[in-house]
Amino acid sequence: MFGKILSAAAAVAVLALAVSPAQAGQTLDRVMSTKVLNVATNANWPPQGFLNDANELDGFDIDMAKEIAKRLGVEVKFDTPEWQVMTGGRWQGRWDVAVGSITPTKPRSQVLDFPAIYYFSPYVFVVHKDSKAAKRSDLNGKVIGVETSTTSEDYINRRLQIDAPDVPAFTYDVEPGEVRTYPGSIEPFDDLRLGDGMRIDAIVAPEQTALGAIKNGYPVKVLPGDYAFFEPLVVVADKGDAEWDAKLKEVIGAMRADGTISKFSQKWYGRDYSQMTVSTAK
Repeated sequence: MFGKILSAAAAVAVLALAVSPAQAGQTLDRVMSTKVLNVATNANWPPQGFLNDANELDGFDIDMAKEIAKRLGVEVKFDTPEWQVMTGGRWQGRWDVAVGSITPTKPRSQVLDFPAIYYFSPYVFVVHKDSKAAKRSDLNGKVIGVETSTTSEDYINRRLQIDAPDVPAFTYDVEPGEVRTYPGSIEPFDDLRLGDGMRIDAIVAPEQTALGAIKNGYPVKVLPGDYAFFEPLVVVADKGDAEWDAKLKEVIGAMRADGTISKFSQKWYGRDYSQMTVSTAK
């Protein structure tokens, strides 16, 4: 999901337990012979992935995974493992691909492959609607809320390392007085809605999450200005199967070229995040 990352210690632990990487062609052969694409994803992070009123998986990532399977001519089967298991690599054939809005980071690149970027998440600073902050420098010395183990946390702590080509450079222009972490993406918004400075002064979050909170009635607003940084989100494969990586890259490339990813993005976010060209934060 947006910004979720393994800590350095967790990454080392994963590497210590690692087994042999996948063999070239092994995954594609398995998918085509079984006619099933086993997908790891999220079930509690709307609108990327969630259980709808019919108790069925739904969302942007779910539509993406179903379309990948359709273009491969196979059925799709979903699993919703723990986040660190899904992003820890060495799947041993449990899943063929992870479609869960995962960020490519340097620690993950040691145990996972990132065949293709499928959309981008611009990050913004969010404040209470009554906040007098007009620019990021107004947040210096303030209490900033972030979801733990995410790129939001890494960014505000000035240690963000995204492992992807052509990602725009970014700067660290807020020096927080305190960074307050939360186990999920909505909890900081729940604290911010209590009032300006009551518990926290601002949040660093994906624009999609911020706009979703505003749509759902949270009394918050996006701080004007350029985006803090752009985060690419990738489909993820177990490490070491170049043929499978190439196939996934081909499928995602075709979906981008014919406008399918743009259509899914408009459906779930109301904006086209398939390219790094969405408007500056307002």
